[in-house]
Amino acid sequence: MLTAEQTAILAAQAADDKKAENVRIMDMRDTLGITDYFVIASGRNERQVRRIQEAIEERLREEGNKPARREGQRFGRWILLDYVDVVAHVFLTEDRAFYDLERLWGNVPIVEWRTRAPDAAPPGS
Repeated sequence: MLTAEQTAILAAQAADDKKAENVRIMDMRDTLGITDYFVIASGRNERQVRRIQEAIEERLREEGNKPARREGQRFGRWILLDYVDVVAHVFLTEDRAFYDLERLWGNVPIVEWRTRAPDAAPPGS
């Protein structure tokens, strides 16, 4: 079973694999109280936003994780995937700038992660 941080990193990597822009993991553990991490990513158009969302779901499903809740799929401008300990936000670029979660939660630590090589083991293996 993956930790919340490992789950967030896998979600970030899945978004990055679909060429999401400015993928960021925010450590919310000491701030929010309802989730441990936010994963935030942007797509240039609604189709890419949906592809990023699908990639995150597929990657986490491979590890046995399904979102407890999904929101925003119908319009594809801001899709939220709630995995309880990790919440992934996939925005259309201009919507991300408008809501600016990074500014709103600007005091939280950012988790450093990097793109995994295709043949590398998942984190925590």
